[in-house]
Amino acid sequence: MRPIEKLFSNGLYRSRHGVLLGVCRGLAEFFDFSVAWTRAIAVGLLILTGFWPVTGLYLLAALLMKPEPVIPLRSEDEQEFYDSYTGNRHRALKRLKHRFERLERRIQHMEHIVTAPEYDWDRRMND
Repeated sequence: MRPIEKLFSNGLYRSRHGVLLGVCRGLAEFFDFSVAWTRAIAVGLLILTGFWPVTGLYLLAALLMKPEPVIPLRSEDEQEFYDSYTGNRHRALKRLKHRFERLERRIQHMEHIVTAPEYDWDRRMND
């Protein structure tokens, strides 16, 4: 895994509660820094370096950073699914569909066993 991918996979997300795309709040939460200071630094850089370099970097960061999960992630499996979903939604949905198809086949198999005539006879014999 490349260093930039590792950085983004460890919990660097755009905040859903940010003012403008959530980049500053996401960076502040990731580095455990004050949101106000992060925004002040961003505005200071905007004034000192000019409009285009900082705006371009900000928009690039907004495009590269994944949005913060709506529900907090509690396990590695949830983290892996969220990363795969935000990275490739088609593959994640295909994985979910396959998982539910397997579950459906198992339920159908159990229904077949329970509704079979032999099951009814076995149940009557045991009573």
